Amino acid sequence: MEIDALDLARSALMIALRIATPILVSGLLIGLVVSIAQAVTQIQEQTLSFVPKIAVMILVTVMLLGWIANQMVEFAQRMFVG
Repeated sequence: MEIDALDLARSALMIALRIATPILVSGLLIGLVVSIAQAVTQIQEQTLSFVPKIAVMILVTVMLLGWIANQMVEFAQRMFVG
């Protein structure tokens, strides 16, 4: 029974990682682009780096919402069916 619980926790963490990765990578890339732009222009405004990251991460989440829901439904089905 303990092995089953560990497999369950591992599967849940892998699904969470798989779902979060595209969103976090998009935020990372936009943050990098904005940081380079800030370094080149010497504009050091905090909201200039925060707002685009949040906007892009929300946009990516909305675009991938169907895929995210599908991943979660498949995981839930595996959990309840066996």
